[in-house]
Amino acid sequence: MVEPVAQLNEPLSVQTPEILDKKISQLVLSPKTDLKISKQDVRSTLKASTLDGIFAIIFESATAGVLLSNFLLQLGASSVEIGIFSAIPMLVNLLQPLGAYIADRTTSRYWYNQGIFGVSRLLWLVFAVAIVWGSQHADPHQLLQWTLVTVVAASGLGAFGSSNWFSWMAAVVPHRLRGRYFGFRNSATSLITLLGVPLMGWSVSTWGADPIFGYGIVLLVGVLAGMISLGCQYFMVDVNPQLYKKDAENDRLSDKKEKQITDFVPSALKDSNFLMFILYLSLWTFAVNLSAPFFNIYLLKNLSLDVSLVTIYSSLSSGANLLLLMFWGKLADRWGNRPLLIAVGLVVAVTPLLWLGTGNYPFAVWVWLPLLHLLAGTTLGAIGLCTNNIQMEIASIEQPSTYFAIAAAVSGVAGALGTTAGGFLAELPGMSLGALFALSAVVRLFGLLPLILVREPRSFSLRSIVPTFGRFKFNRG
Repeated sequence: MVEPVAQLNEPLSVQTPEILDKKISQLVLSPKTDLKISKQDVRSTLKASTLDGIFAIIFESATAGVLLSNFLLQLGASSVEIGIFSAIPMLVNLLQPLGAYIADRTTSRYWYNQGIFGVSRLLWLVFAVAIVWGSQHADPHQLLQWTLVTVVAASGLGAFGSSNWFSWMAAVVPHRLRGRYFGFRNSATSLITLLGVPLMGWSVSTWGADPIFGYGIVLLVGVLAGMISLGCQYFMVDVNPQLYKKDAENDRLSDKKEKQITDFVPSALKDSNFLMFILYLSLWTFAVNLSAPFFNIYLLKNLSLDVSLVTIYSSLSSGANLLLLMFWGKLADRWGNRPLLIAVGLVVAVTPLLWLGTGNYPFAVWVWLPLLHLLAGTTLGAIGLCTNNIQMEIASIEQPSTYFAIAAAVSGVAGALGTTAGGFLAELPGMSLGALFALSAVVRLFGLLPLILVREPRSFSLRSIVPTFGRFKFNRG
């Protein structure tokens, strides 16, 4: 057990890598963990993790989001089909508990991560080569089938590794630094998205009559970046999950197959606070995904905007995310994640209503839609950061992977149901995407209610925070 040699009286502030190094030198790991990591290893790990995130976001931008949506539209996919494609990465999260079960019985987070995500990204490489070599001859329906197979297989493999990566980060990122560090890391990835996604969209557009071939080239570049991101993980300190056994008795019991089966889902289902969080997460994920995949479809199909312009909108979201993520991280470390999820969640809930009345006219295209994307980047960045951090706060120390996996599985199913339901609703006679956006806003407000009952350690109540917000100074410790 690592005993603390110093305590920080003020929250940490991560604004540059140099400041990050200085703060780490003052900080030790939580006394709850059995993992012993030197301060030098922590520094190198956090730097490598940031580079990992930078290259990984290039890969993710090429294999999801507006670029994939545009590719599917070029192949003639309907709203229902696009909703199903969006649902697949979430639905396969049902495999995460099994992935956590396997990962927790390995002796290396690093090697498990390399094997899972290495194969997953190589599948995208095969698909990219198939597009480049066969785009001029392949039938669009056949390409849709290839896309479906790739998304299912790659997402399924990724689901086996997600909770392992989450547990790895929970072990190596110091407890008091999580909000600031992940705010800094996410800001770095947002900067790359800000610059990279419009460039990718422009690259696809420059192919003119053959945007499918253009997407294949962009996908090849994305997969290369994805493999580089895995290489960055070599410089991160490895973690042996076996060090997280609660005590010798649990070690002996875990060797028995009967205990392994009966305790596969341990105290999580007995933890009322965790179950309430799961209820919130599932309702909220369903509500958000009821409309989220269709904002880009609305821009590309209904408003007939060029993909390069839509990617510029996405970059505006990333820019807002970049500017404010460290601010959100500072607030989360000072006040807790739960009050921010409630306050910012209210804004996110009503945002779909602001899309009503937009259209392909100058004010909407050049003013209103950019402002909506700036708002989305500001608020959804806070939601994502605080959702990840609150899971780390309320999860069991002894079996974090299982908690993360259960949360991912439940929210994945909810998100898949949301996108699928949204796709079918959008195709109903007399149903418009605007009506779908309004319905999503109502369901989002309802989904926030269970969060009121969630308890987070070290979290302030929203009522106690409001009077002090005006006195909050970003530049203080």
